[in-house]
Amino acid sequence: MVKESSQGPGGRGPHRVVVVVDENSNPFELGCATEIFGLRRPELGRELYDFVLCSPEPRTLMRDGFFTLTGVRDLDAAGTADTLIVPNRPDVEVPRRPAVLDAVRAAHARGARLIGFCSGAFTLAEAGVLDGRRATAHWQWADSFRARFPAVRLEPDVLFVDDGDILTAAGSAAALDLGLYVVRRDHGAEVAGAVGRRLVFAAHRDGGQRQFVERPLPEPLDESLAPVLGWARERLGTPLAVADLAVRASVSQATLHRRFRAQLGTTPWAWLTAERLALACRLLERGESRLEVVARHSGLGTAANLRRLMRRETGITPTAYRQRFAPAAAG
Repeated sequence: MVKESSQGPGGRGPHRVVVVVDENSNPFELGCATEIFGLRRPELGRELYDFVLCSPEPRTLMRDGFFTLTGVRDLDAAGTADTLIVPNRPDVEVPRRPAVLDAVRAAHARGARLIGFCSGAFTLAEAGVLDGRRATAHWQWADSFRARFPAVRLEPDVLFVDDGDILTAAGSAAALDLGLYVVRRDHGAEVAGAVGRRLVFAAHRDGGQRQFVERPLPEPLDESLAPVLGWARERLGTPLAVADLAVRASVSQATLHRRFRAQLGTTPWAWLTAERLALACRLLERGESRLEVVARHSGLGTAANLRRLMRRETGITPTAYRQRFAPAAAG
């Protein structure tokens, strides 16, 4: 994974996120992008992104004619993007405007990061920037996507895909997952956690989790995982195993696995590892330089295991992560 700077090229200020809105675009994903990248965050003491909306037309009719968007920049703004979020629309068979596709190609050619939410993967594929690359899209369009773009390596049963400089999210809610993932990559786990709390949304759901999570209705209250998750989060630094979670939940390990799969779309061990890694990231961001201490307090055991997981999940070493996100790095 190529790490993205929180500043624009040449240190010209905050990293600029530009959203291209086109005819029949989905309002929800536009709202997600605005909420995550566009709002000022005085509680954090700094501006995370420079956020711009643009459109190829002065008046843009949104999905199903719900409302008309006006007063945004023209498409030339796409040429200033460090990150470009491409249009997404439910009528996936309708060709995208040539001007929009040209803007996507130009952004990709100059090294901008590209993001597609939901059907935005169709825009990226139609622009030709996804050939040979990994991507995801909403499960209901998987067959259509494969038929039209066989050169793209579609992964239809995940929340989002990070393929370096191109990232795609599967559906509407997954736009929030991917957006917070990007914030975590750019600014660290502490900042992403603060943004997630503002959204009242979990700041870390792994992209490999399933798009569709089966939830029996009604769900018996005694099958909720919330109590055992809260209990485990308070004990991440202890020798905690899946068997301990099962005992706490008063169920067998097999039942616990089924509930994790049904409610969270992941396994107990994967969830526990992700929580421990997130804690390790927070410790590094607070300036802890002793990797053995970070590994021990986060429950990851050894510095070697910490290094392995950090490289796998963030693409950089713990030391590089601390240098980038710890407060001293900003001084």
